[in-house]
This record gives sequence, C-alpha cells and structure tokens, in this order.
Amino acid sequence: MRPLVDPVPELDPDERTRTARHTVLRAIGDEGQRRLAAAHVAVVGAGGIGSPALLAMAAAGIGTITVIDDDTVELHNLQRQIAHRIEDIGALKTESAVRAIAALSPHTTVTAATARLDDTNALELLAGADIVIDTSDSFATRRAVAAATETLGIPLVWGAVREWHAQITVFWSKPPEGAPVVLNDLFAIGTEGDPPTCAQVGVLGALCVQVGGMLATEVVKLVTGAGQPLLGRLLVVDALTGRQHELALRSAKAVAR
Repeated sequence: MRPLVDPVPELDPDERTRTARHTVLRAIGDEGQRRLAAAHVAVVGAGGIGSPALLAMAAAGIGTITVIDDDTVELHNLQRQIAHRIEDIGALKTESAVRAIAALSPHTTVTAATARLDDTNALELLAGADIVIDTSDSFATRRAVAAATETLGIPLVWGAVREWHAQITVFWSKPPEGAPVVLNDLFAIGTEGDPPTCAQVGVLGALCVQVGGMLATEVVKLVTGAGQPLLGRLLVVDALTGRQHELALRSAKAVAR
C-alpha cells in the first residue's frame, strides 16, 4: 500500500541520530522516517493499550500525537498503563501521557484533549489526524470513533484486550487499495453484547503492552507504506497458549450483494 503522508523536507540532526536505527531499516529509510515525522496520529484512550502505543509512536518519531482521555491515573492502572508512574496518581491521564511522550521524543508535538469522546464531539476531536488508534473501553465510544473515521475517510487502527486474549485489526472506509472494511463488518450494530469489564475478569498487563506495540507497528506501516497492514484481517492473540491466528474480514455490503 502506498505511503499515507508526504515526508517533511528534513529531520533535525538530533532526531536523525535518535531514530538512526529506523533509517537503516529496510522499507523505512530516511524518507520513511521523514514521513513519520510528518504524520498526525490521534489516540483514543491513554490506558492499558493506549499507554504503550503512545510510547512506541513517540519513540518511533511520529511528529504529532493527539491524546484523548477524560480519566485520571489510579494505583491499579499501573499494572498495565506504562505511560504513567506512581507520582502521576491523581493526575489527568492526558497530562501524564504528555510528560511521558516529551521525555521520549522532544520533537513530537502533543495535544491533550481531556474529554470523553462521543457522537457529539468525535469529528471535532479527530479532525486533522491522518490515522486514529482506538483503545477505548466501551462500545459506545468505539461506535463514535468508527463513525467519525468513516466520515473522515481515514484509517482506524483498532485493538481490544480482555483477560489473556486480544484482537487487532485496521478498519478503513476509503482505502486507496483493496476493499473497505469498517467496524460494523466485525460487530454488526446490536451484536456486541455487554462484555465484562477488566475490573470483573482481569487483564494481563504484558499483553496490553504487546498489543499497544502492535498497534503502533500498524501505524508505522500505514504512514511509510511498508509491508501489509491488517486491513481485512483480524489478528487474534491467545497469550495463554502463545498462539496467534487470523480471520478474514469482508465488507458486509459486498457479501450482501
């Protein structure tokens, strides 16, 4: 798939040194790294999956990150939400995430949106982003994010973790190549049910870190044009057995025809 964004003209010398292991990496190189510096990624949620995704993207040299969350840091978060520290307890997660990103990547511009994303503000909060990562913890929010990205025509990198299990995919209503696949193709409206919360059934912290890194990898691929994104493929992870497998996703509209 072709790269999503045009590259910046050049990197700051310090940033070039910091990201040198990318510029020698096949399929990224100097031009790919300059594309990463040009990219704007919005992340919905700075919790279990969002935290490692934010850190990985900052480390990768993403130029602009918008962090959207309305929650504060609590002690029980720290088993998995690795962008936050003991000293951040009680602080807004957006503020804590901004500090963590700045400590990793001073050339990344970070915008903190301390708000609960919903149908009324999704388009405003996500406007200007090249890609959106959704790590939210409710289907109402996920529906609002999906609807906004479909309207904007931008890719949605999507991940979910519960207990020892995870799902990762990419939705895109207007991809330049391949068939469009959207959230409704995975979960038709009204079929998602009412899943238990992490507080009720638990979640493996290390798996959250793994999935956050995988979401950041999908962002890097989309921005630079490297490899094959998970568009039309749902990656299912079973951490207990150490197994992963894929399920094909197709547009419900195409199937209906």
